[in-house]
Amino acid sequence: MRAVIDTNILVRALIMPHGTVGPVLQRLRHAEYILLYSQPLLEELADVLNRPRIRDKYGLNETDITTVLRLMLLRGEAVTPTRPITVCRDPKDNKFLGVAAAGQADVLVSGDEDLLVLHPFEGIPIISPAEFLRRLDERDTDKPV
Repeated sequence: MRAVIDTNILVRALIMPHGTVGPVLQRLRHAEYILLYSQPLLEELADVLNRPRIRDKYGLNETDITTVLRLMLLRGEAVTPTRPITVCRDPKDNKFLGVAAAGQADVLVSGDEDLLVLHPFEGIPIISPAEFLRRLDERDTDKPV
């Protein structure tokens, strides 16, 4: 499955690995899906994780941040959006739609209402993290043993 994942979901998965979205990163580590990203998405994640307020509040260190960024590079696929997308009411979220379209994503995963209201976008489902994990589980149970 090819997935674009909103920065907020990746941050939550890192800072709360045992929370409801923690499995998003765990399943990426196990190569259960391909994470689609662009350079701006990678930079946004690095910027958020390096904010002193975030680092201090959640006890993140350089190793934590480097590990998640390397995981994206290892298990992900870099995508360069091919056209501008301007449909989202929050212009900062258009970059996720651009990566999803250019990377032929199977899903865009977000908890952001500005993105969720666009479901589906050009045939790409925009779903919650819980729905994404359910779909991965469903796909896993369909595999022959």
